[in-house]
Amino acid sequence: MEDPSTCGQGLSSRSPLPAKLGELLTALAQVLEAHMRALEPTDVNARKELDAYATLVTGHRDIADRLAAISEQMAGYRDLPMAPHNEASMSDTVAHKAFERFIRREQALAALLQDQLAQDEQMLRAMSGSPD
Repeated sequence: MEDPSTCGQGLSSRSPLPAKLGELLTALAQVLEAHMRALEPTDVNARKELDAYATLVTGHRDIADRLAAISEQMAGYRDLPMAPHNEASMSDTVAHKAFERFIRREQALAALLQDQLAQDEQMLRAMSGSPD
């Protein structure tokens, strides 16, 4: 995709991020629900775990729904009319630090996902009975 030329296009181009985060949280909720099936609800400790997982499933689904809505909202701003901007404030220390912080968070998230992906793939192979 070419670089956005308006702020609305910029917002729209970033809309996949909340969408994908929401999809990931929905998938995590599904994993938690699948795990819940393995627990015996008459056991006291299992009941505590079931309650904990049920709370987490609800929370993950709520956040996923909100992220999907935000993604749609961002995409919908694609045709937002261009407005005058104070160019000095677009590249001042505050803006620079905010963007730098965002990039560091992107890097940290990418690293976390890579680490967890490797662990999850190994667990999936073990669940499938496949050798490493």
